Amino acid sequence: RRVGVLDGGFAAWRAAGLPVTSEPASRAPCTFVPQPDTRAVLSTSEVEQALAAIGNYGRITVDGVPSAEDCATIIAFQRRMGIVPADGRPGPTTKDVAQRIAATDISVCPWSDGPQACVDLTNQTFFIVSRGVVILGPTVARTGMPGWATPTGTFRIFQKSLREWSYPFEVWMPYWQHFTPAIGLHETTTYIHNMWAGSHGCVNLLHEDAKRAYELLTLGSTVHVYGRRPGT
Repeated sequence: RRVGVLDGGFAAWRAAGLPVTSEPASRAPCTFVPQPDTRAVLSTSEVEQALAAIGNYGRITVDGVPSAEDCATIIAFQRRMGIVPADGRPGPTTKDVAQRIAATDISVCPWSDGPQACVDLTNQTFFIVSRGVVILGPTVARTGMPGWATPTGTFRIFQKSLREWSYPFEVWMPYWQHFTPAIGLHETTTYIHNMWAGSHGCVNLLHEDAKRAYELLTLGSTVHVYGRRPGT
């Protein structure tokens, strides 16, 4: 069968003097007009806190009041994470994804001499590190649903294919990287933020991340999977 995370994690990483690479963020005019609603202000503040902790997507002021600058940063984050619509609104999906990314503890992944894939099941995130430097992510991932939990442990990629066919589920899996007898990394074939869907054990990635991971990782590269997806 081939089938296809706010606690200041990034702030702690930077405080330790460890490097984190930035990824380019696209910009767009702010389209979000805040409403005088206490719940909206709270949600905005929580998204601002998470994005301030992440720090890779532009300037943001943590005050619960979305300025044009804040909104542009939110849009950049939404676009990078494949959130639809990317309109600058700090809605539930944006809040959830931002908090999961900010909570990802990069230091959990063991030291590696070359690129190593790291899958945080608890926060449903993915990143690649090499010699202590983050070279991709952290970004979103989606792993096995209840009954199909992605196994934890340290594995190695033993087969790669630009496009692999899943016989039991009859779907193409782009940028396939096989690391257990039945599970691999690959581009998602559905909207990745439909977290209720999950996978049949594989690590689903956005197109940009699956493609870059395919370029960075080679046969024999380590895949470190840790934590536990809620509900599994």
